[in-house]
Amino acid sequence: MDQENPKQALSAQVERLKEKAEHSFWGFLGCELEALDEKRVTVSLDVRPHHLNLIGILHGGVHATLMDSAMGLVAMIARPQESVVTTNLNLHYVAPTGVGRITVTAELLHMSRKMINTQASARREDGELLAFGTGTFRVIDRPV
Repeated sequence: MDQENPKQALSAQVERLKEKAEHSFWGFLGCELEALDEKRVTVSLDVRPHHLNLIGILHGGVHATLMDSAMGLVAMIARPQESVVTTNLNLHYVAPTGVGRITVTAELLHMSRKMINTQASARREDGELLAFGTGTFRVIDRPV
């Protein structure tokens, strides 16, 4: 990150990511970036009927996408000049939810030269824990 003005560099990086995400699976689902800094990201989703599975609760794949994406953003912010890819995603679903707003908070746990470890939790608006997990991301040798 730019040593002269790290906040400005982070802001520029976020704008680039938002533009890319708008036309990706992230944008298709309706995910929103709520807050971020160098070690933490918060994203949200207004869960709609099309996000539900056949028994009327949020589809586990939507949870996984939102959590993987939030943790991936943390990894991308940690290594802005490189590309990162998910190598491991471990999730625990602890409570069902239906239509309504959910929020995922992800944070950086550990970073080495080639690997980044993160964790995340998903909560309903009332604060109830829905899911939590960890993600491992590999730094690849291809520029962004």
